[in-house]
Amino acid sequence: MMAPIVVVGIGADGWTGVAAAARKQVSDAQVVLGSARQLDLVPADATGARRERWPSPLLPALAELLDRHRDRRVCVLASGDPMFYGIGVTLARMLGPHGIRVYPQPSSAALACARLGWASAHTPVVSVVGRPVETVLPELSDGRRLLVLSADEHSPSQVADLLRGNGFGQSRMTVLEQLGGPRERAVASTAAQWTPPPGDPLNLIAVEAVRDPDAPRLTRLPGLSDARYGGDGQLTKAEVRALSLTALAPAPGELLWDVGGGSGTIAIEWCRTHPDCRAISFERDAARRDRIGSNATALGVPAVVVRGAVLEALAAGDVAGPDAIFLGGGLTQDGVFAACWARLPVGGRLVANAVTAESEALLVNWAATYGGALRKFQIYRAGALGGFTAWRPQLPVAQWVVTKSEQH
Repeated sequence: MMAPIVVVGIGADGWTGVAAAARKQVSDAQVVLGSARQLDLVPADATGARRERWPSPLLPALAELLDRHRDRRVCVLASGDPMFYGIGVTLARMLGPHGIRVYPQPSSAALACARLGWASAHTPVVSVVGRPVETVLPELSDGRRLLVLSADEHSPSQVADLLRGNGFGQSRMTVLEQLGGPRERAVASTAAQWTPPPGDPLNLIAVEAVRDPDAPRLTRLPGLSDARYGGDGQLTKAEVRALSLTALAPAPGELLWDVGGGSGTIAIEWCRTHPDCRAISFERDAARRDRIGSNATALGVPAVVVRGAVLEALAAGDVAGPDAIFLGGGLTQDGVFAACWARLPVGGRLVANAVTAESEALLVNWAATYGGALRKFQIYRAGALGGFTAWRPQLPVAQWVVTKSEQH
């Protein structure tokens, strides 16, 4: 049986900051794995172990690398707290909690909050390591403080550009480099006036968000203005969207199938409710697929997966099973509902919207067979009528909301 892999956090202060118990684990190891920077922080006389740099890319090669050393005492070096966006999380997922033994150091976020006097329990952290910088957007609101884990020395200027371009140019940015080490330093300015050249690649960005007075106010709650979405007008309108997402009831970590994505509104706002929410948007039209991707990026959830027609995607056999399904299109297409229902687990939710008499009739029949609740609503919006204001009706929407039971 493979011995637990020891994971030792090491900060910018290097070997001197590593506790005695963790040092002993490094010294007793037969193989020490880590990045070039981390390995260089361990003195030559601290261990007689074989030192091996991580391969690039790491994840595809990790299983084979660990299997190659399965009969040796392995120590993995990590930055700060290995379980905070670190290699410890990946190893725990692969090997289980009993397959690793972790010796953490303070995380960069803990050190940043200590330097700034911020309450760490109330300071969200967003990572742009291997993620688009737009991932920061859903966390922005006026007066909020947040930390951004940088990918490299270029991340601060990218974050400054993002803030300026999204109505947060007056936000204060503090870039903290080499936290906890002898070369620690801080650089601060507003996003609008950010001009410092690239500094140390090991940095973290603290943002004190200030929204421009004329910037749109975007929250995590569903029902963003229709004007926030580009496209050909094929979208679930804001009021209906809010009711539909409430019925879908997203929870952290859950996966949504958005069938008939249109402009991607349901998938996007599902993912905006929590950073761990995931979505796959199925859309057969190529131009709309491109638009879903651009809308998702612009609204800070670039990880929304965009696929083609749902039946074709399911036939390919590589689609993760959903926790909830939204049917906004394809109701009258043979096989779409049956295929989706078959893959929905017991306890999963399905919400279907219909605007035509034919699709509404299907909802009534399905409700009679599978249960759930039917409702119908119509939205009126005010508009000009000559010199007066008149109420203009939107198309009425019939909605079926159902939770799959063991009987179905």
